Amino acid sequence: MQNQYWCIKLRFCFNQMHQPLKFGTLSIVKTIYQFQMGNQIGDQGASGLGSLIASCNNLSNLTLSLESNQIGDEGVSGLCSALAKCTNLSNLTLNLFQNQIHDEGASGLGSALAKSTNLSNLTLDLSKNQIGAIGLSGLGLALANCINLSNLTLELKQNNIDDEGASGLGSALAYCANLSNLTLDLIYNQIGAIGASGLGSGLAFCTNLSNLTLELYCNKIGDEGASGLGFALTNCSSLTNLALNLSDNQIGDSGASGLGSAFASCNNLFNLKLNLLYNEIGDDGALGLSFGLAKCNNLSSLAFNTYYNQINDSQQVKLEIKCLKLKRLVNYKIYFQ
Repeated sequence: MQNQYWCIKLRFCFNQMHQPLKFGTLSIVKTIYQFQMGNQIGDQGASGLGSLIASCNNLSNLTLSLESNQIGDEGVSGLCSALAKCTNLSNLTLNLFQNQIHDEGASGLGSALAKSTNLSNLTLDLSKNQIGAIGLSGLGLALANCINLSNLTLELKQNNIDDEGASGLGSALAYCANLSNLTLDLIYNQIGAIGASGLGSGLAFCTNLSNLTLELYCNKIGDEGASGLGFALTNCSSLTNLALNLSDNQIGDSGASGLGSAFASCNNLFNLKLNLLYNEIGDDGALGLSFGLAKCNNLSSLAFNTYYNQINDSQQVKLEIKCLKLKRLVNYKIYFQ
């Protein structure tokens, strides 16, 4: 009887894989885990790896870790050609952190993923590349076609994403109606108020979302962006767990109060992690936040950080007292400067 290979583990450490990989046809493989650790894999090596993947036409689970290499748009194109043939993929983890990928490569990756309509779990790390609005738009097209996605992790820290890119991503997420778990890491980009509000508008359509982690540290969303994002989250009626990092975003009192008003409408919220470090929030903003959080009657866990703002000691005490009056609150960590 023919052997059935359910899992292949490939490990290459400290090599210089610039030439294409050559493997036999592996049409019966169902799962591949590929681990790459700081090699010098270039476009040819990535394309060769793609040839291997393309021969596995029954592939349903794939993990590729290709971080900290030298893969550019050409190499991504080779991988994309392979992924486009893996129409049975349901679980995909692709790590391309710190390579040399631009808009062209990201758009090509999006076109390939758009054909994987059976995807239910997707983790994609494209941090520390050179992806802007055009590339993110291409990725967005893929998400809009993956209507069966229930779990999505998208890591895009330290790219060139602006308002146009963030808004486009929000428009794409609006089509992912089945999403229940979402992690978006967009720290160290150039997203402003319009981008944050556009992203929020898309999330408002994800009515089945129960777990959301949104990392927007070190952007420039300001008061308007914080309020717009908060207002959008009020439409996520199934949201129970929220981790929101808006540190270093030029948020003042009106933005903080807007967030407070939003939290007051999140009736099913059980767990909240809120980071607002390095902003411009004063006493009025703290008061607005406290009124909102006080209405989150189902909160059982709260982690709240406002280091390096402009809240005086007396207002800090009032905010903490209001939070501690929550009847269901069991775990809490509240940090002031």
